[in-house]
Amino acid sequence: MEIMVLKVAAASNPAIVAGAVANNVRERKRVEMVAMGAAAVNQAVKALAIARDYLSRESVDLVCRPEFIHLTIDGEKKSALKLVVFFQEY
Repeated sequence: MEIMVLKVAAASNPAIVAGAVANNVRERKRVEMVAMGAAAVNQAVKALAIARDYLSRESVDLVCRPEFIHLTIDGEKKSALKLVVFFQEY
C-alpha cells in the first residue's frame, strides 16, 4: 500500500490538509501526518476532524494512532508527532 506523508505546520490550513487526507483515503493510500510543535499538532487534529466529516458522507470513518518520532534537523535532534491514519468503511 502506498504511503502519503503529509507535513503539517502551524500555518497549515486545516481544510486544505483535510482535503488532502480525504483524497488520499479515497485512493486507498495510507496517510501519515507529521507535526512538530503544539500549534502544528493542533492544525493536524483539526484537519482530521474535518476529513472525518468529508468522508462520513461516503460511509468511511477515520481513526488515528499517534506516535512520537525523532528527526534530525540542521544537526539537532527534535521530536515530532506522527499521526497514522486508518480508515474503514461502514
